[in-house]
Amino acid sequence: MNKILIVAEHNGSQLNPSTAKCVTCARGIPDASITVVVFASDPIEVAKAAATITGVSQVLTVTHLAHAHPIAALIAPQLATLAKEFTHIFGPSTTFGKDLMPRTAALLNAPQLSDIMLVESATRFKRPIYAGNAITTVEVAAEIQLVATVRTASFEAAPSNHNSAPIESVNSTASLPSHTRFIGTSAARNGRPDLQTAARVISGGRALGSAENFNILYSLADQLGAAIGASRAAVDAGYAPSDMQVGQTGKIISPELYMAFGISGAIQHLTGIKDARTIVAINKDADAPIFEIADFGLVGDLFQIIPELKLLLKTAQ
Repeated sequence: MNKILIVAEHNGSQLNPSTAKCVTCARGIPDASITVVVFASDPIEVAKAAATITGVSQVLTVTHLAHAHPIAALIAPQLATLAKEFTHIFGPSTTFGKDLMPRTAALLNAPQLSDIMLVESATRFKRPIYAGNAITTVEVAAEIQLVATVRTASFEAAPSNHNSAPIESVNSTASLPSHTRFIGTSAARNGRPDLQTAARVISGGRALGSAENFNILYSLADQLGAAIGASRAAVDAGYAPSDMQVGQTGKIISPELYMAFGISGAIQHLTGIKDARTIVAINKDADAPIFEIADFGLVGDLFQIIPELKLLLKTAQ
């Protein structure tokens, strides 16, 4: 049997969809027994949500006040202690997972595999390289414990069901390091959906011309209930903050609908959006590379098209 431990990502009260996507990945491993572990100061609500994910056979909770604000340096030694009996330890390929899983791999003296996008067997996986231009196959020996991050854009979230897996509270024997501690959080709050989990995303490129012009995207996003993204060119130009950047060096997303306004489609950007279900591109350059992957393309001036879209949406409502 392959015993798989998945680290839950959450905000303290709600489970992040990335966890259910990791479960889908784990279910692709033959003869898999899947356990989810929740590190939190009060894990019960998150644990209850994790217990209903199809495929999960057990949920472990580790309660500690230090986990009110998840810090990889504190979680990693506890995770390494709990993970010794498991064959695979998975986490999402998000900021949280990318910080936590390599630390855990080092403590376990185990190999680290990043961005699993396809499971071929318990020891054989595929992952993207060269900005997604190539796919490589990685294989580990059967007796080797594997730590990995899951490319959540490549997997659908496992559904919830009415059955609930057993929840068990456990204690870690690992001592918490004192060299890292939580000081505070500074993050912009705009009331819109989270960029990495939103079903709809609207992004703008350098063609918008200024940070002020991004306001027309914000109002359109509010009508659609969408998150806002930006190309690296727009971020570098100062039109949008870095946490809105979509692409290889930003956030890799897989929304149901992705609308790109004034984005030419550099390979680094396309890497971040190619798993979107429907891609709509609006650009006045008919030869823009983004049209090659777009499901729908419209050649035109975004400053004329966006007001027309907003009017049509208002009429439809």
